[in-house]
Amino acid sequence: MLLAGLIAAPALGQPGASLSSFQLLRFDAAARTAALGGAYTAMGDGDVNVLFYNPAAMGPATSDAPSLSYLNHLSGINAGTLAYSRTVPSLRTTVGAGLRFVHWGTLQRRTVRGERAGTFSAGDVALTLGGARALGARVRVGANIHFLYSQIDRAQATALATDIGVLYHVPARRLRLGASVRHLGVSLRGYARRAVSLPMDLQVGVSKRLAHLPLLLTLTAYDLTEMGTGVEGGSTIDHVMGHLTLGGELQLGDALRLRAGYNHRRSRDLASTADGGDLGGLGGGFGVAVGGVVVDYAYNSWSALGGLHQFTLRADLDAL
Repeated sequence: MLLAGLIAAPALGQPGASLSSFQLLRFDAAARTAALGGAYTAMGDGDVNVLFYNPAAMGPATSDAPSLSYLNHLSGINAGTLAYSRTVPSLRTTVGAGLRFVHWGTLQRRTVRGERAGTFSAGDVALTLGGARALGARVRVGANIHFLYSQIDRAQATALATDIGVLYHVPARRLRLGASVRHLGVSLRGYARRAVSLPMDLQVGVSKRLAHLPLLLTLTAYDLTEMGTGVEGGSTIDHVMGHLTLGGELQLGDALRLRAGYNHRRSRDLASTADGGDLGGLGGGFGVAVGGVVVDYAYNSWSALGGLHQFTLRADLDAL
């Protein structure tokens, strides 16, 4: 029961939030992705954190621009992300690496009779290595491999997973189309000798930067391997919207960007009123650029449960 509670609490409202192990993989990797509602599969404009959504989007624009993120989750849960990529001209390939972790906090241990028996902790770690390269002028392909480790008290679990992605760019229209298969893997060691499951996800996305307005729009269709699932008790529209995340970013000059995003499934799952008329599922934030350094912030409403705060520091080493 404890394990189910650990998994279900942060999974609620996450894209493709069926119960599985390594829910760390469903956390938003960085503040910009969180502010845009996780609609990141077709992004490719220089944020190295795109490697966690579509490895094909890594490239010269993400090279030598490390990123460090911190997420203050609910109930004392803390998470962080470190990401970096570098282009190797001799190989015509951009290689990337990432490290994600989550600490689930200090938990009360109890005996089978419900008596207190001290405390314990739990945590997950994911190490990611990836690569991407161009196939012609418009197409990029990429892949990641993840080594996953999880610990709950003295129980441990490990797994290997991979991502495969493709990105198609139409520069004249400022348009990108992307697709990725994420977290396709195998359990190496499970809790109590039982194999763990991974949150596999098929995503397809599009991003469009408007020609006459400094606005970037992005949309991702996710959990496409589970099209029979959606919003419990919802209408047909709810089921369709339950597989979509949407985001927008408005650029105000060279230094400031304002962002907003929406996840309909999260909104319906977290709604605290009968008509769903609260802010659950909405996110927003901003990015401030000073020289070669960008500071991003995101806030995501989890309705009556509270809100999530996420911070990211990105740096363009070539510009410093």
